[in-house]
Amino acid sequence: MMMNRIDVRLSVVTRIGVMLVALTLGAALVFVPVPSWAKRTTIHSAHARNISQTDQPLHWRQIPAHSILLKELNSGRILYEHDSGKRLSPASLTKIMSALVILEKGQLDDLVTVSKNAARAHKTHLRVKPGQVFKLEDLLKAMLIVSANDACLAAVEHVGGDEEQFVALMNAKAVSLGLGDTHFSNACGFDKVDHYSTAEDLAVLSVIALENPVFRQLVREERAMIMPVNGNRPYLLHNTNRLLGRIPGVEGVKTGFTSKPAGA
Repeated sequence: MMMNRIDVRLSVVTRIGVMLVALTLGAALVFVPVPSWAKRTTIHSAHARNISQTDQPLHWRQIPAHSILLKELNSGRILYEHDSGKRLSPASLTKIMSALVILEKGQLDDLVTVSKNAARAHKTHLRVKPGQVFKLEDLLKAMLIVSANDACLAAVEHVGGDEEQFVALMNAKAVSLGLGDTHFSNACGFDKVDHYSTAEDLAVLSVIALENPVFRQLVREERAMIMPVNGNRPYLLHNTNRLLGRIPGVEGVKTGFTSKPAGA
């Protein structure tokens, strides 16, 4: 079975007030630039409707993505969409919801001891050690800026008691926000059959998350440094969103990837 890397991107461009959610197949596509017609649609609303509601199927060569949503933030108008209601793995965009629950239920100045379970988290990680103690705020930085799964798991275990209880909080939050095509089975974004969302739901979730000033500040930071309170080794964090600092107006939000079988 052929395996493909699926990049998952959610970007906010405040300069022209749009949000782009792209669930893309293939690592080559890192961003779908806002085309010239997107700027025109902020003035010509009829043209926007024609584009977003076209009945013409889009060729794979033109739109190399499973799902795309381009939304104007101020009006909420959809400028463009392609299968934006399709359920797909959100990968590390899961951490948007995790961060929102942490900010609502946790105290950022709490001290969190890294468990053996959290330190064993695979894929993207900081390589933190069991017994290290971090401020909850620093773990939140690591999970949003570099998408560190060990930091994510340590944070959710602290706030929820364990990951299972924390995931229950995430799903309850999804229901309360009306995210009918979103369900989580873990807190950090690992692929599972019952772990899914859509570009539409992720856009709604992100607009809500960006209303939190701490979340909004963290996802726009290009780099940061954290250090355990019981150690002297600094961890340098470089944002995985390579658009920050390169495209004027980009202020986040999150990147991720998954390696699921093609067509899954």
